Amino acid sequence: MTLDPEQIHLWCAFFDEIKDERLLTQYRSLLTEQERCRERSFYFTRDRHRYLVTRALERTVLSRYAPIAPEHWSFRTNPYGRPEIANDDHIARKIVFNISHTQSLIVFGVTCCNALGIDTENVRIRTAPIEIAGNFFSCSEVEELHTHSAEARQERFFQYWTLKESYIKARGMGLSIPLDQFAFHIQEERRISVSMQRNLNDFPARWRFWQLRLSANYIIAVCADRSNRSDQQLVLKKVVPLGEEQALNYSLLLSSE
Repeated sequence: MTLDPEQIHLWCAFFDEIKDERLLTQYRSLLTEQERCRERSFYFTRDRHRYLVTRALERTVLSRYAPIAPEHWSFRTNPYGRPEIANDDHIARKIVFNISHTQSLIVFGVTCCNALGIDTENVRIRTAPIEIAGNFFSCSEVEELHTHSAEARQERFFQYWTLKESYIKARGMGLSIPLDQFAFHIQEERRISVSMQRNLNDFPARWRFWQLRLSANYIIAVCADRSNRSDQQLVLKKVVPLGEEQALNYSLLLSSE
């Protein structure tokens, strides 16, 4: 599969639906011994299952874009812990990926060359911790959050949270970037903008944001470096690693210019 620089591919795996033991055994065979040890270290069966599917998704999807077998991918982390491809292959070196998971869903994002951040939340199962908003959100976001009813406030919290997570993941610096040093502004007609304080050493025009809804349960935020790109497009697919795939419908909640 060719990775178009103008596209961002989001591969979505609903891991609770993947129960075939033969398939799970195949997944385990793709992992390194270190990854298999990591799988066994999780106390809860569900966490072991999620980890296994995540690693299989990562390896099998990447092999769609470069001539490297799933079991032969190698990874390293940057100084902030973000995983990156370590294979010495000219195609693999161009691939940028990011991954996020929530209750029942794993989202694996792939693009070419430029930075990418993904975050997802199950907004129907998880209760939003509204009480922490003042510790992490900007003043304008906290004020806007509290203009909504208690029910609407739950979803708005996750809208802000996933957008913020997508940005710090795209920067590759995690929570070393204070979440209150940049603010999202949700406008009419499904538009969003972002403002940043000077100490972030960044500028809003560099980034493009999207926020999507999958069914009633999930929202996904995407942040991508728009450098040298005219009009990036999102392509979503539902996939079972080493199994079937299909196009995935979504609704656009928000996007930046």
